[in-house]
Amino acid sequence: MGSNGAIIVGKDEEVSVVNDSLKFESEKLTKEKDETDEDDDLVTPWDVTASSKKGIDYDKLIAKFGCYRITEDLINRFERITGKKAHPMLRRGLFFAHRSSTSNFQITDDEKFLWKNHTLDEIKHMAKENIKDIIACGFGPDKTFIFLDTEYMCPSFFTNILKIWKLVTLNQARSIFGFTGEDSMGKAAFPSIEAAPCFSSSFPLIFGNRSDIPCIIPCAIDQDPYFRMCRDVAPRLKYPKPAMIYSSFLPALQGAQSKMAASDATTCIYLDDTAKQIKNKINKYAFSGGRDTIEEHRKYGGNCDVDISYQFLRYFMEDDDELGSIRERYTSGELLTGELKAIAIKEVQRVMSELQHRRKEVNDEVVQSFMVPRKLKYDY
Repeated sequence: MGSNGAIIVGKDEEVSVVNDSLKFESEKLTKEKDETDEDDDLVTPWDVTASSKKGIDYDKLIAKFGCYRITEDLINRFERITGKKAHPMLRRGLFFAHRSSTSNFQITDDEKFLWKNHTLDEIKHMAKENIKDIIACGFGPDKTFIFLDTEYMCPSFFTNILKIWKLVTLNQARSIFGFTGEDSMGKAAFPSIEAAPCFSSSFPLIFGNRSDIPCIIPCAIDQDPYFRMCRDVAPRLKYPKPAMIYSSFLPALQGAQSKMAASDATTCIYLDDTAKQIKNKINKYAFSGGRDTIEEHRKYGGNCDVDISYQFLRYFMEDDDELGSIRERYTSGELLTGELKAIAIKEVQRVMSELQHRRKEVNDEVVQSFMVPRKLKYDY
């Protein structure tokens, strides 16, 4: 969030302020269709399944949710304003869409308690471990506030939750989130709790009495229903609408038809996996876009669109030219599946090793320093 503008934050680097008068140049796609095809992907906050081996059709989701594609022109404009090259995940379309920042991280331990079969103590422990992962990505305590829903509930925060509850009917909640009579009362109440942090007045120790500071939310597109609801009620509360930037899903090892699931070790790579475990998982489980035989592969080439090793490189390899060369060589048949997996293994091991090294420095005292409600070092 920022004063009179959106703030783009990169790790502990200086923030770059984009004036409100700068309008996003983007392609607006058509609104949600009245009817959906039988072979449409299933994308909700709780379930993600693709109908195609190529994975989620994000163009359809953009049209369905009524958001906007991040265009090449928009990325070029980011680079002109910031004076820096856009992040690879923007350049490659991994963050692909948006709706129209101290960094405040909401950890929804209450949501996990309502939807998962774990005790609250177990969920709180997992949440604190997740916070260590976030901090290890490079965020600093001077500019970052991280909170658990069950621990941060000041009067201003609850007041905004209460206001949203009053403005959203049960029928609207059912329509947006698919709730049924079998769902708990807590599930129906939760969306307003996730929406309230979009408003700066929920954080009086950070923003004082300001209620006009806009918010930008980077998230996976399955979270869109929460913030569509939030954007609908914001004008009625006289708050600015939150803006969103959406990421694509990191595909499961078995293929892009589903995303990684922490509950199934064969689908994912954990942040604490060893280099050996990473190698074994990619070699054993990573779906290949290669041909059945070496001869066929040399003749016809591989399919990068469904090859999980290549998809991992899209997320983790920094060099665009090298990534392009790998795609060309694999598609032409010059590069074999085993060779592509070896490249992916090395790259994922590098990223995990760097993250794990930083995470070792994050102890409980460091975590607490991020979670204390306080004034952050920004000028609003």
